[in-house]
Amino acid sequence: MPATLVTAATAHKGDIGVYFSGLGAVTPLYTVTVTSRVDGQLMNVYYKEGQTVRKGELLAEIDPRPFEVQLKQAEGQLIKDQANLQNARVDLARYQELIKRNAVAEQQLATQQATVVQDEGIVKTDQAMIDSAKLNLVYSRITAPITGRVGLRLVDPGNIVLTAGNTPLMVLTQIEPISVIFTIAEDQVPAVVKRFRAGQRLQVDAYDRDLKKKLSQGYLLTLDNQIDQTTGTLKLRAIFDNKDDALFPNQFVNARLLVEEKHGVTLVPTAAIQRGTQRTFVYLVKSDNTVTVRDVTLGTTEGDNVEVVSGLVPSDVVVTTGVDKLQEGSKVNAQVSAGNVARPGS
Repeated sequence: MPATLVTAATAHKGDIGVYFSGLGAVTPLYTVTVTSRVDGQLMNVYYKEGQTVRKGELLAEIDPRPFEVQLKQAEGQLIKDQANLQNARVDLARYQELIKRNAVAEQQLATQQATVVQDEGIVKTDQAMIDSAKLNLVYSRITAPITGRVGLRLVDPGNIVLTAGNTPLMVLTQIEPISVIFTIAEDQVPAVVKRFRAGQRLQVDAYDRDLKKKLSQGYLLTLDNQIDQTTGTLKLRAIFDNKDDALFPNQFVNARLLVEEKHGVTLVPTAAIQRGTQRTFVYLVKSDNTVTVRDVTLGTTEGDNVEVVSGLVPSDVVVTTGVDKLQEGSKVNAQVSAGNVARPGS
């Protein structure tokens, strides 16, 4: 029989990662719905939709003139009441001297002391009115509470905004950094908790829906405090710097948590692995260009690579394509693929 043309690969030592995968959603660390804290007309908007703003940056302005008038009224009332307080204190000092000579009644002195205390309270109330007016002036200038990206404008300049209506002016979302909340099965939790509590910084990769494109790389930030009994899963939060804006809020992603890296293990392509009803095996190419069936025990599978725990040693050549034409002892013309098995995550 003529030799069967097959493609083969060489088993060799390499590194492979143990990953836990789960569906996740991109979730901002902070999302703030900005509303006005004072009533008035929206005069100016100082941002563009979709713009990234810094914390404390001026975003919009409510008409400040009513509050400026209130401030002037409060300041005028304070001056008036301070004058009354000063006059009451002068009268009190006079009565205190006259009482020593029994020139006035004690009741009159007590009444004057109460008048001074009352005027002091009025002055404090006036000062509070001034502080309130100044605070309203501050609130009329709406600034960014966090650094983030502004969404679409919800209220146009010229409209009247009311605190009672709680009408949002804009939504501000932190983009850099950003997090991904994803789930893992409850039987995977102990391995993650063990390494997390040991202080290891566990790498998390975010992939698109098809698990083909790697969007960003971050690390595990924290774990939830309870397992969801309905799904048997635990929520985890990973954080990404997101400098390139690859992750977008509420985007669905596949998260892959790197729990362990195995070094110096025997690796072969997953295409070489054949499975029967009760066995897992490969077609091993011998030196005489014939194949033999070799049972193998597998370990970690990652992408196109699989760890062989037993059954093969580095430098063994195994068939990857054309196995459907093979049986024990078949003669082959093996074309060995060039290159090494890629390191996971590279």
